[in-house]
Amino acid sequence: MNGSRPTEQALEAALAPGHHAPVGRYRLDVASGRWSWSDEVFVMHGFSPGEIVPTTELILSHKHPDDRDRVDHVLRAAAATGRPFSSVHRIVDAHGASRTLAVTGQARRDPTSGAVTELYGYFIDVTEASREDAQREATASIRAAAEHRASIEQAKGAIMVAFGITDDEAFDRLRTASNQLNVPVRELATWLVDWLSDPSWAEAPRAEDITDFLAAPVPPGTADVVVRPKPASDAVG
Repeated sequence: MNGSRPTEQALEAALAPGHHAPVGRYRLDVASGRWSWSDEVFVMHGFSPGEIVPTTELILSHKHPDDRDRVDHVLRAAAATGRPFSSVHRIVDAHGASRTLAVTGQARRDPTSGAVTELYGYFIDVTEASREDAQREATASIRAAAEHRASIEQAKGAIMVAFGITDDEAFDRLRTASNQLNVPVRELATWLVDWLSDPSWAEAPRAEDITDFLAAPVPPGTADVVVRPKPASDAVG
C-alpha cells in the first residue's frame, strides 16, 4: 500500500490534456447517510454496479487509514456549512488494491429551512496520474542524488591529487569543512568543483589553494559572497 499522502497535483495531472481519468457521479442524503453511485464509482471501489448499498460508514471503511479522519472531516464540514469542497485521498478497494481518488462536491439545501439536505458531485480516479507524479518525483530525486554523488567524487579526486591522500582522507577533509561551515557536503563539493573548473587556472590548484577555498568557499555565481566558518562553539559536530 502506498504510504505517501496524495496531493492536489494528482488531480491537476489527471485533468491535464492527454489524460482520461475515470469519472463517476454520486449523491449523498445527509439525513440518512445513504449514497447513490453511478456505475463508475462502484467500479472504483472494487464492486460490481449495484452490488452493495453504499453508506457513509462503508465509504469511510475503504479510506486509507492515514486519510480516513481527514475525509470524514471534509464530509462533515460540507454537510454543516454547505460550502463546495474537494479532496484527494487514498482508498483500499474491495479487492485490497490501493487507489487514489479525488472527490468534488457541493450542497443542496431545503428551500424552507435552508438546512443542507444533500451533497452531490464527482469521484475521479487519479490513481494513474498520482503514480506518474510520484514516478517523476522519484526520478528527479534519483537524478539529483546522482549529480550530487558525481560532484562529491570529483571534489574528492581533486583533494586526493593535491594532498596525495586516500579517498577516505579526502572525504574527511570535505566533511570537516562542511561541519565548520555548516554547509552540506554535497553543496560544498559542488562549489569546489565549480571553482576548480574555472578556465583561468593555468595549472592544477595546489593543496594550499584548496585549503584556502575550503576555509572560506565562494558559492557559484556569488563572487562577492564568501562563506566563512562559524565560531568553534557553533560548528556542527
